Amino acid sequence: MGASFTRREPMPTYHVEMMEGRTVEQKRKLVEEITRVSVEVLGGSPESVDIIITDIKRHDWATGGKLWSERQ
Repeated sequence: MGASFTRREPMPTYHVEMMEGRTVEQKRKLVEEITRVSVEVLGGSPESVDIIITDIKRHDWATGGKLWSERQ
């Protein structure tokens, strides 16, 4: 006979990188929605969803060879 155990699927850790300037309320809403959808699609509990937000300064982000701080 096989061993009996409960298998627990690990939930995701999300890394969100975005230019600085969003409010705490915007970030709160974002993490609530990411968590809600993750649980809806993947199952599990909200407590098992980790989200790390990194604010990037405009002078540290470039697209098409140009820093965002230099765009007009």
